[in-house]
Amino acid sequence: MVDPVVPETPAPKAKAAARAGPDLDCGGNSGSMESGPAGPTPPLVLVGAGLASAIIAQRLSTVQNALQVIIVESTDTPFGEHTWCFHKSDVQPTSLGWIAPLIAYEWEEQSVRFTGYERHLPSGYCSLTSASVSEAIGRLPTVSLIKNTEVTALSAAQVTFANGGTQAASCVIDCRGYRPSASMVLGYQKFVGLEVELSEPHGLPHPVIMDATVEQLDGYRFVYLLPVSPTRVLIEDTRYSEGADLDGAALSEDIHAYANSHGWNIQRVVRRENGVLPIVLAHDFERFWSELPVDIAHAGLRAGLFHPTTGYSLPDAVHVADLIAENWPIGTAALAAVIRRHAARQHRKQGFYRLLNRMLFLAAEPDKRHLVLERFYKLPTPLIERFYAGRTTTTDILRILTGKPPVPIHRALACLSEAQLFENDSL
Repeated sequence: MVDPVVPETPAPKAKAAARAGPDLDCGGNSGSMESGPAGPTPPLVLVGAGLASAIIAQRLSTVQNALQVIIVESTDTPFGEHTWCFHKSDVQPTSLGWIAPLIAYEWEEQSVRFTGYERHLPSGYCSLTSASVSEAIGRLPTVSLIKNTEVTALSAAQVTFANGGTQAASCVIDCRGYRPSASMVLGYQKFVGLEVELSEPHGLPHPVIMDATVEQLDGYRFVYLLPVSPTRVLIEDTRYSEGADLDGAALSEDIHAYANSHGWNIQRVVRRENGVLPIVLAHDFERFWSELPVDIAHAGLRAGLFHPTTGYSLPDAVHVADLIAENWPIGTAALAAVIRRHAARQHRKQGFYRLLNRMLFLAAEPDKRHLVLERFYKLPTPLIERFYAGRTTTTDILRILTGKPPVPIHRALACLSEAQLFENDSL
């Protein structure tokens, strides 16, 4: 996402583009650059310069005799303008080690705020930014980044560009981001974030991942606070809403009002980010995957691999990158089958999260949704960590569902069926 206030720091990619070398043929008349018998092994081609492709490239750089990797991006802003966060418990310690070069900030604690209730959580938290990801990828000698190049067709051994040029590949992975599909019934997590420089220290010792003491607007609303220096903080206004429309100007005004209410004087806006993330209420897995070519590997949101409730995609991206490394080297079609099996396992495990989403969006009144989250954050810290990591146990499920639910019973019961949403074809 492009920052309209301060120009984005140029990504250090000039040398990366040059490293594409003779393998990349963007000319319209030269045809495919297929390698001959004595030629070098074609590269791995990652289509789309986003979080999933960056994490795959970073992970494969740790593999012995790593293959050359080309990341192809259609815009001039690879990795966009984003902040990606995760809880340290979301990934295995070994994975935390190799992903470390991408991390911009980390904290050992976090907190949440609700009306009349605030809780400190002794859980580690990490943040990646577009700048930190760009810098890390730029340092990898095995990775080349090609910008402003649209891919129009993919096959198991080649990608085709809009100008008619082609690139031979030993493996192709489609990482082009979320793909709308009738196989998913969705709610939306909408947000605007302003990273601001304050005239005085903000006094935040760690992230506030959910401040729900604010006025409840457009569904469930909370403010997210990420302190990156004593006087600089990312203030993000987030709404869990039925509709995907995002009024960026209105949310920006609400962020300024929030800062004023805390006595914070904003000297300048350093950068801006915004987004609309899918929150999955129901998912027809077979239908979703039938819409994708079976011989092309997919990763990230393109493969539907993200937490249905939080919208976090980094833990799934790390798991997929580890899976690719464990099976490396591997061809495109074989990798497509490996990732599809992984996605099927994830889909089965995530049924409970989709149920909770239906409770939140369909059973709870919009201005009462905060009560669902407030109740959740009174549960034990290990349970909360497992929830974010997507490793909720049967015991956790029983604990979450035990007691009087913060939604009407008759409306909760109406949410039990996932298939019914497809039959109704509407929320």
